[in-house]
Amino acid sequence: MEKEERKTNKSGLRFAAVMLLLFAMLLLALVLNLAIGSVRLSPAEIISLLKNGRDASTESMILFNVRMPRMLLAAILGGALAVSGFLLQSFFRNPIAGPFVLGISSGAKMIVGITMIFLAGSITMSPAVMVAAAFIGSLLITAVVLLFSQKVKNMELLLVVGIMVGYICSAVTDMAVTFASEQDIVNLKYWSMGTFSGKSWEHVVTALVICVPAVIASWLLSKPMGAYALGEGYAKSMGVAVRPFRLALILLSSLLSACVTALAGPISFVGIAVPHITRTLLKSSRPALVIPAAFLAGAVFCVFCDLIARTVFSPTELNIGTVTSIFGAPVVIWMMISRRRRGA
Repeated sequence: MEKEERKTNKSGLRFAAVMLLLFAMLLLALVLNLAIGSVRLSPAEIISLLKNGRDASTESMILFNVRMPRMLLAAILGGALAVSGFLLQSFFRNPIAGPFVLGISSGAKMIVGITMIFLAGSITMSPAVMVAAAFIGSLLITAVVLLFSQKVKNMELLLVVGIMVGYICSAVTDMAVTFASEQDIVNLKYWSMGTFSGKSWEHVVTALVICVPAVIASWLLSKPMGAYALGEGYAKSMGVAVRPFRLALILLSSLLSACVTALAGPISFVGIAVPHITRTLLKSSRPALVIPAAFLAGAVFCVFCDLIARTVFSPTELNIGTVTSIFGAPVVIWMMISRRRRGA
């Protein structure tokens, strides 16, 4: 009993230390994103602008209309994507599962693309409409992956299925593009490359309204998630209603990944790499600890990646998916090699 108590205290202290580190890194990332760009702003200038509020100056317009919405959106969506990945990994009980790898992001991209091409003239393509379209696409592909998961017990094969489904979705999107106008093609290409550029406060508010409640709801499922990780039989013995619980995981994961895809385009590897990094830092897989830490880690990861995307080759800007792939893909490769070695 005493040994278990010491272990719990140690885990709590480590969680507090990791959260403090992530908060510090996020604060640093936010300051750097506000300061660095084609127009440099010193910390003193930033503080002065924040105190005085918006005005007609160029610096104020850059800070409040360009950098702050972009920075906050990157933080919110990065955290949402990390939590979405963790929920999928909990659902499939496999750390390699993720919305991008399983083709869920491609499904969201497909429906958003079709909506932008064929319905843009009849409806307003607001952030909320794009999220709704992406959510439908996410649920559609999730249903397909679940159908295959009942037939395919090998997770590596299921990942291959997810990748192939993603290619099919991309092919359907490309077919739809052939019927699009030049303006629609430009808009779709810009969005599908993945970027936080050009985002407004409306995008930030939409992300907050959708992602924050979904992340809180995910955290509230931490206890049944921990029981489910030990097997469906154990979860049932602990009083978990498995079917509604599994449905809640899928809906929350799909909603989070759909929000990210709709507002910023497809972003790869964050949903796999960040939860793994978080578990490694915490030395724990307890959902109650991993979910808030993964949200913060995802925010840090995406804010730093966005800073790199817009500054390394300035004035040319990289796609955010390119930068996240450079840093996230090696983590995924290492995970797969480690799993193979443990299984050998």
